[in-house]
Amino acid sequence: MHSNPSLSVRKNIASTSIDTGHAGERLSAGIVRSGSLSNGLRIVSNLVPYVHSVTLGIWINAGSREDPEGLEGLAHFIEHAVFKGTRKRDYVEIARCIEETGGYIDAWTTKEQTCIYVRCLREHLPLAFDLLADLVCDPVFPAEELDKEKEVVLEEIASVNDTPEELIFEDFDSRSFPRHPLATPILGTEESVERMAESDLRAFMKRHYVPGNMLVTAVGNVDHDELSKLAESHLGSLAAGPSDTLARNLFDTANYKPFKATVKKSVCQAQLLLGTVIPREDRHYWGLMVLNTMLSSGMSSILNLELREKRGLVYQAYSSMAFLDDVTTFNIYAGTDKGKTAKTLDTIAELFAGRTLTDPDPAEIETAKSKMLGSMIMGMEKMTRRMSVLAQDLFYFGSYLSPSEKALLIESVNTGDVTAATTSLGVPSLLSTLIYKPSR
Repeated sequence: MHSNPSLSVRKNIASTSIDTGHAGERLSAGIVRSGSLSNGLRIVSNLVPYVHSVTLGIWINAGSREDPEGLEGLAHFIEHAVFKGTRKRDYVEIARCIEETGGYIDAWTTKEQTCIYVRCLREHLPLAFDLLADLVCDPVFPAEELDKEKEVVLEEIASVNDTPEELIFEDFDSRSFPRHPLATPILGTEESVERMAESDLRAFMKRHYVPGNMLVTAVGNVDHDELSKLAESHLGSLAAGPSDTLARNLFDTANYKPFKATVKKSVCQAQLLLGTVIPREDRHYWGLMVLNTMLSSGMSSILNLELREKRGLVYQAYSSMAFLDDVTTFNIYAGTDKGKTAKTLDTIAELFAGRTLTDPDPAEIETAKSKMLGSMIMGMEKMTRRMSVLAQDLFYFGSYLSPSEKALLIESVNTGDVTAATTSLGVPSLLSTLIYKPSR
């Protein structure tokens, strides 16, 4: 693991700033540098010199959509299992070695990526890199620990099953993506988790935990040259290897069929989820983002005003979007008394049929754009958030978009863009609808 193939010289340097709209006030986005090792591993850093910490992440461009059939939840289980021990550290040492410095380690899995990250003081970056590389490259998967971790994940699944607001989204996906990996829950099922073996974990990692499918990101008070040397030292000897993620099983939206379903559940409140699946079209990305902000950003958003404040139908209602490699998913969630279900659905339908969305007020669009810009700038104050956005830009767009570039794209959205984005979601009457109806 410690040979020294030469470091590629391919590097990009960018320093960006945002005009916040107030004279003389500018927020620096810092210096972003990128490079790669000769084995294909990408390295990206964002220097933020006024903080004392670094958030370091190793990303794998593989998530639940890469899970083999019958082993749903495998990507997520690996994210758990690597914490159970390596040849250098047992599970106690893994947590303790970084926590005793005041830092912390965590991880998450999505449908398309896995991230393991550490936040620590800048002087502890070498320790953080050694720890993350140890987890990614040298886990031992002790049988007894794997069995215990299965029980932990089963409890996590049970927690989702006891949370109808989370469960209904999983259920919606299972109906939206027939016979496709996007249909399966990220955590898997009780049955699929129980049947996982060490050999399954090893096979998945051999296919996906390869340099060309990995990304190292560091945000905060970080020196890019030091980061590159650490990457070379710890990950430079990894064999390049082919990546199966590039051959993802893409979803053909012709296979998406709108549905209406009502399921009786042991809940006190009816759970409503409307939505659709559309092909990925980058020309609609920023229009959809503005639309989502209009619908769902804060107490002054359309859904909150129309469903809660004006009519008292719900405690909460919101929209959400997921931008994946091949598709975009759009949903509207609301929780309401079972006697108010019809009225809530009718109100949402009226919003999509009326001028509020088909011919939006330019002032509402400007407000939404201002919300997005403000949220983006405030989000830059959170280093873990910055690291996540940096990686997601690279995975989704293929390159880093500076805050200034994003600001220009947001500012350029007009009424026609939002109308086109709304139209791209299809006929409102054909939105799929899933209802969890109280059984009592």
